[in-house]
Amino acid sequence: MNWQMGVGLYNYWVVIFLMMTGFYLVIARGNLIKVIVGLNIFQTSVTLLYVTMGKVRGGTAPIIPPQLATLKEHLSETGADMGVEDAVESVDALQTETAELVDETVEALPLSVREVIESGQEVIYSHPLPSVLMLTAIVVGVATTAVALALVVRIREAYGTVEEDEILNMDRQAS
Repeated sequence: MNWQMGVGLYNYWVVIFLMMTGFYLVIARGNLIKVIVGLNIFQTSVTLLYVTMGKVRGGTAPIIPPQLATLKEHLSETGADMGVEDAVESVDALQTETAELVDETVEALPLSVREVIESGQEVIYSHPLPSVLMLTAIVVGVATTAVALALVVRIREAYGTVEEDEILNMDRQAS
């Protein structure tokens, strides 16, 4: 592995650094608040890892422009229970309407995507699943952190400290 490849993977180095920092805070500290902070740093590194893996170079978000969604709804509404003559007239009207909507859609797209479409190249999309899963993980992480901090507050009220060693000594002396 040459140095250029190592530098090119800097995001993975950041993930490893954050992961090891969080892990160190969890195992080396006796302060319960610092343990919670370490767990949050560790979770952040995992989130970055998954989002990094989901990103595709040159890819764009797989978002359907609103104009195409409107066209799909219109096609499904007008296609129900019509005769042959009505269908022919409807197809002619829809071809004109479709061409207008496609032109509007292409104009509404970001410039890079528009250039790809006009050049006839294939559009590359980033995978949305890792980002969606990480949004869920962030919500769960915030909720877990809130519960952990609430427990630390109750422990502080009961023992007068948040240091793990002092709490264990108090428990040993009480029993």
